[in-house]
Amino acid sequence: MRLGGKTPAAERRQWPRLPLAIPVFVRTQSETEKEFLEFATALNVSAGGMLVAVRRSIPSTSHVSLEIPSAPLAVLTSLPRVARNLRARVLRMQHGEGYNLIALKFSRPLVNSRVTGKRVRRKLASSV
Repeated sequence: MRLGGKTPAAERRQWPRLPLAIPVFVRTQSETEKEFLEFATALNVSAGGMLVAVRRSIPSTSHVSLEIPSAPLAVLTSLPRVARNLRARVLRMQHGEGYNLIALKFSRPLVNSRVTGKRVRRKLASSV
């Protein structure tokens, strides 16, 4: 599909994006070392990053801390451990009307390895 007469670029993402609206606290520091905390919404999430709608303008290449709020049940030891605090870097920002969209790349992916479309078949044992 062509939008605006441009040929689509090859997909460069390592992980698929999930269109989820997730509340998130975004913490960043200004150049004057003043810390800002904003309640925002993640619009889509992948293992490598997320797209977040914020009110404040955040410069590209800024580092941010993200905290995903959760119910008190998450502190129970019987539940699996989940990531709630994440570090990320701003890749780009797009200004909107009353908000800004920031594309973030996590410092560490949320999964251990890349997901690919192919399964690798391995020989388990020799037939001899």
